[in-house]
Amino acid sequence: MRKLSKVLFAAGVVLGVGLQAGTVFAADPIKIAMVVKSSGNKFFLAAYDGAKEAAKEMGNVNVTLTGPTTPTAEGQIEIINSLIAQKVSAIVISANDPDALVPIAKRAMQRGIKVVSFDSGIAEGGRAIQLNPSDSALVGTKLAALASDAAGGTGDIAVLSATAQATNQNLWIGELKKALATSQYSKLKLVATVYGDDQTDKSYREAIGLLRSHTNLKVIVAPTAVGITAAAKAVADEKKIGKVYVTGLGLPSELERHVANGSVKSFAIWNPVDLGYTATWMAYQLVTGNAKGNLGEKIPAGRMGGIMIGPRKEAVMSEPFTFDSGNIKKFATIF
Repeated sequence: MRKLSKVLFAAGVVLGVGLQAGTVFAADPIKIAMVVKSSGNKFFLAAYDGAKEAAKEMGNVNVTLTGPTTPTAEGQIEIINSLIAQKVSAIVISANDPDALVPIAKRAMQRGIKVVSFDSGIAEGGRAIQLNPSDSALVGTKLAALASDAAGGTGDIAVLSATAQATNQNLWIGELKKALATSQYSKLKLVATVYGDDQTDKSYREAIGLLRSHTNLKVIVAPTAVGITAAAKAVADEKKIGKVYVTGLGLPSELERHVANGSVKSFAIWNPVDLGYTATWMAYQLVTGNAKGNLGEKIPAGRMGGIMIGPRKEAVMSEPFTFDSGNIKKFATIF
């Protein structure tokens, strides 16, 4: 019997598995759940591709994708409740509401689950780290520059956003307004801000409303992948191509035809694959104890290098990249 125990112990050492009370246990895989704003959104499908890439590099990690059918906090709360019951290791989430998710996210963290918000953040009390795809000020000034280019430097512009509670959208719009208040963009006038709730049909209707109620409108700025595509379609359907342009943040694969038909001159986005990849690596480092998420800490994130944790436990991945007719075909095949 003693000889058998020695054999089992040796096997455990060789195979890298745990030995407890005379039984050999295989190491449990780390379970990371990516919770997105809504199911079927191509931006988040690309982010999930990045998460799977990261999981493959880590080994012994299972990563899953989930999200509500409509982009609501209530839908995400229900999903997080389920993930707590499933005892996942970490939740990587793009929040539909920064404050409404804090109580349920706190409950998850009290159960030992690491919570990393990305893209659209949870308020500080409800997550370990917030990964911003870019700095809000850089996004705001980028949107102002894109709008100015599309308008020829002067004219009326309007914003078509996602939900009125979306953390990232509101920050970017705030920085856009700051940029518009400077002398560089003094000839641009923001005449309206509307919300399409990141739903294609509602975003389309809101864009149509802007086109019909603001006859001098030159540009619609949509800092949302759903909104920018819906607005571009609205411009084409209203036969406003060449009179009104759409810009903002979107996916090359969805906007290639709109760049080709002239409803969009240029737009910007960070790579969602890199965003999902980075957020998943950060969650993994927290789960394994290789990172704590403290101010000034640089967390290793695979091919993205070290990601620095700043004030309010927020980190920045990179600045937005501009797409136009000169490069969109190349990137449209990627995401």
